[in-house]
Amino acid sequence: MKRDYVNERDWEPGEIAGLLDLAARVKSDPGHFRQALAGKTLAMVFEKSSTRTRVSFEAGMFQLGGLAMFLSARDLQLGRGETVADTARVLSRYADGIMARTFAHATVEELARYASVPVINGLSDLLHPCQALADFLTVRERFGTEKGFPLCYVGDGNNVAHSLLLTGAKLGARVAVVTPPGFEPRAEVLAWSRDAAASIGGSLLVTNSLAEGLSGALAVYTDVWASMGQESEAEQRARAFSKYRVTSEVFAMAGPGAIFLHCLPAHRGEEVDASVIDSGASAVFDQAENRLHAQKALLLRLLGGSA
Repeated sequence: MKRDYVNERDWEPGEIAGLLDLAARVKSDPGHFRQALAGKTLAMVFEKSSTRTRVSFEAGMFQLGGLAMFLSARDLQLGRGETVADTARVLSRYADGIMARTFAHATVEELARYASVPVINGLSDLLHPCQALADFLTVRERFGTEKGFPLCYVGDGNNVAHSLLLTGAKLGARVAVVTPPGFEPRAEVLAWSRDAAASIGGSLLVTNSLAEGLSGALAVYTDVWASMGQESEAEQRARAFSKYRVTSEVFAMAGPGAIFLHCLPAHRGEEVDASVIDSGASAVFDQAENRLHAQKALLLRLLGGSA
């Protein structure tokens, strides 16, 4: 039976922790996996432009001995009215897996429903599960474990916040999300995350208070205030989020030895000051690199079997 990585909710806590274990092995001994996906192909469907998602998946497939095919809306008949279902069926005849970076989460869900090969959510408006894998791999490398780890996300309750909550809950982390009033994470994702946290021993906090959320945090995380597709809201969001910029003073509210995280691209002077993201506490480029290793682990699990 094929597996998809569309929503972390569908994976058991031990399976997600196992992906991090495998990612660490892949990172430490890449040569061992050099031909693990020889002859395999990954179709990559992009509705949104990307740096990290495209390059990390392309490089990852190449380093595993396989081939990744970049397919934008201009390259596919989706742009001329072919249905998502038909696209999924056709790509399944050519490729061993599909990765999709979409606007609507329903699109990647529909791809998974009709594809006969594994589908990976490279980003949707609801979730960013590959990013969260890289985030917690970075936490594990820096602090030894994600279990009970206190991470605070400051900003919009968006797809990145959703996956931090859900993946963090599955891994037993302590995740706080601090947002301006009216920008909290979606209720359905909070419900999924609370169920997971209750079963594995993690904890979740959603608050509008920087002091409450940052107290004791060992990782401070933020993201852009307006995601792709929200450009028309940029001015309104800048006003709403102005007090939630991660400045040196805000970062100092976290625990001693805390690191700074950002999924990138970053807008210095908006959601984060240069004094924070360019400081010695910043782990953003290790975090970006870990997209490669985490996704290689995911590709091995889904396209290569037990690995």
